[in-house]
Amino acid sequence: MTPKEVSEKIENAILSPYAAKSSESKGRAVFEEESELRTVYQRDRDRIIHSKAFRRLKHKTQVFLSPESDHYRTRLTHTLEVSQIARTIARALRMNEDLTEAIALGHDLGHTPFGHAGERALNDLFGHFTHYEQSIRICNYLERGGEGLNLTYEVLDGIKNHTTGEWAKTAEGKIVRISDHIAYMNHDIEDAVRAGVISNDDIPKDIVEFLGNSKSKRIDTLVKSVVKNSHNGEILMDNETKKYYDKLHKFLFDAVYYNPVAKSEEAKVFGIVEGLYNYYIKHTDKLSTEYTKVLEAEGADRAVVDYISGMTDSFAISEYENFYIPKSWNIK
Repeated sequence: MTPKEVSEKIENAILSPYAAKSSESKGRAVFEEESELRTVYQRDRDRIIHSKAFRRLKHKTQVFLSPESDHYRTRLTHTLEVSQIARTIARALRMNEDLTEAIALGHDLGHTPFGHAGERALNDLFGHFTHYEQSIRICNYLERGGEGLNLTYEVLDGIKNHTTGEWAKTAEGKIVRISDHIAYMNHDIEDAVRAGVISNDDIPKDIVEFLGNSKSKRIDTLVKSVVKNSHNGEILMDNETKKYYDKLHKFLFDAVYYNPVAKSEEAKVFGIVEGLYNYYIKHTDKLSTEYTKVLEAEGADRAVVDYISGMTDSFAISEYENFYIPKSWNIK
């Protein structure tokens, strides 16, 4: 019996009847020989971690654009916090932790530079753009020189449905969706306090009294509610906790995401993204050679959007400066 088969046997013995078993995966779009060491979901997790899109997350905005302190979240640290919360819930509910981790690590691969401001800019320019659909495009097509990562159906489904609209088909995908919200609601508030945008005293007292007076206590309250109230593959909170979860969510949007101080630099994002878009549309020869296949098959618009969406904040700014900001003239 191979190590993979041993892992599958253990899964079948100890996981919940509602968990997605590795041996029962719907498989991949392109057939591959199975690994002797790893289950299909373990292979997916490893492919995501070793992808270029995953590495670029370390230099992409979470909420605050180009923060000077090293202690603000980036899109990568957000992803790792989502993974930690999701794995805790999955293990407690006896769901498939490997599948949960793979979905969590891949859920934001398609995020743009400059966070949601960059996403909105590309949506305005291209006509339709969402980071979760771009994540699927990266996994299916853009990575590995146009071959994609060839992930399993269950991982792709969880990534696609991690944010809004239809829920994932697996309990593990549903766990990542709620863990994503628990993570960003709490760490974005902590970053906002660090930035002086809000103070802890601004959080309504009834939320503090019910959920807790710190990030860790709030996360603990929310995670415990999910573990205690989820059943039959449905991932749920009790009604009272859900009420304060919703209140915290509304507070976050009103006090942080729509705060003019926190968003003071976002007005510049559209100009940068639009400038890059217009330049590359006219100079497709300046695109990375990785996007030649996209350019030939789907046209300049699609290739340019794929290229810009994959940029880190710093690279996008550097390219914009290179194309539009005059350089000092060195007269000898």
